[in-house]
Amino acid sequence: EISCPRGAGFTFGQDISEQFNHRNGLNLVSRAHQLVMDGYNWSHEMNVVTIFSAPNYCYRCGNQAAIMEVDESLNKSFLQFDPAPRRGEPHANRRTPDYFL
Repeated sequence: EISCPRGAGFTFGQDISEQFNHRNGLNLVSRAHQLVMDGYNWSHEMNVVTIFSAPNYCYRCGNQAAIMEVDESLNKSFLQFDPAPRRGEPHANRRTPDYFL
């Protein structure tokens, strides 16, 4: 396990997510609380999905938000949302936040 650079968690690779899913009888880890610009992002050959539900995070990132829907057959789909317009504020441009550079 390697600490993340911000000291707020751990980073892990595809081998770890595959082992975790296998040991626990799962086929997906769904995680949140990490900014992804399109609201969701698949990784580790679709063993992990990150979902972020805050559009235009901190009123400056210009990101979309997403909600994952899972049906009775465990098919997954995503609803993506743009930020709601705010009166008197300019439209936020999509950009990579500084802490990802």
